[in-house]
Amino acid sequence: MLNEKTTKPKFAVIGAGHGGLAMAGHLSLMDFEVSLYNRSAERLWGVKSMGGITLEGEIEGFGKIDIASTNIKDVIEDAEIIMVVVPATAHEFIAEQCAPYLKDGQIVILNPGRTFGALEFKQVVKRLGNDADVIFAEAQTFIYASRVVGPAQAHVFRIKNSIPVASVRAYLIPKVLNRLREAYPQFVAGDNIFKTSFENIGAVFHPAICILNSGWIEDDAEFQFYLEGVTESVGRVLEKVDLERIKVAESLGIRAMSAKEWLYLAYGAQGNSLREAMRANPGYRGIMAPNRLTIRYISEDVPSSLVPIASIGKKFGIPTPTINSLIEIASVINETDYWSVGRTVEKLQINEMSLRELRLLAIGEKM
Repeated sequence: MLNEKTTKPKFAVIGAGHGGLAMAGHLSLMDFEVSLYNRSAERLWGVKSMGGITLEGEIEGFGKIDIASTNIKDVIEDAEIIMVVVPATAHEFIAEQCAPYLKDGQIVILNPGRTFGALEFKQVVKRLGNDADVIFAEAQTFIYASRVVGPAQAHVFRIKNSIPVASVRAYLIPKVLNRLREAYPQFVAGDNIFKTSFENIGAVFHPAICILNSGWIEDDAEFQFYLEGVTESVGRVLEKVDLERIKVAESLGIRAMSAKEWLYLAYGAQGNSLREAMRANPGYRGIMAPNRLTIRYISEDVPSSLVPIASIGKKFGIPTPTINSLIEIASVINETDYWSVGRTVEKLQINEMSLRELRLLAIGEKM
């Protein structure tokens, strides 16, 4: 059993972007054995040539990476914990790549799952014929605020204080945490995957700030994304998106924390309004706005966060006019029908489930 193991877990980190480099480097600095996968070799050449990753900022040092490869089998075959750190739009692809090699006792954790990521990952693996006893879990948000600053170098702005984690079979959450917290005491038990999904705060912040600052972003203006990008009017839109998200969660019997509550829990930041709480968060200082709109804050967070929230809302008769408007505008901006490519209840195969069946799924009934 996982909770009986005494040896340190071996980690595989999937993805060598902003988050993956920070996580892989930090795990190594904490003296865990780490392997790193990326789909393209270009992202790995620096890590291979240097033999590891240099971190700066809140974490400083050089972390040795044991394996850095585009061969996912080599990366995950000896790993107990597989940390998936890729955009949510790549979860299905990564699940397809992992499916032939996943085996009993392994734990897959999406960092983060966005909305219903762990459910999607499990269903893909099952569809491809792998029935191994693997635990599929997701984090509510990503633990680091970080950016790549070199071929094998990342800057960590902040490590969040408390990150809920839940597994598809909720009764296995203690087993996941027992192993995961050897490296990350910041991870705590989430109630279930629906709660972690609906407490996906990126859905509230990312698309709206990008869309409402699209002129400045396309003009390549330099401004701090979470601070200068959130004026009073932008803050009011974020609060409306947040309220709609909470109302949809309530339709499933879930009490989702507000974005203000999340900022206090994750960063210790507080204020009278959401905008004030964001401005009080030191972890957001220095994070600059993107210079294009074809970025994961739209291409990932709209189809993998806003669409499933709106889809659940539609299923249970909860209006989401602000969220729907953002999805429509994002689709026009990036010339992509995010409704058709997003995680709808139909694609997640939960459209025919009753509220009772969904609740049973959330508390851990086998699928």
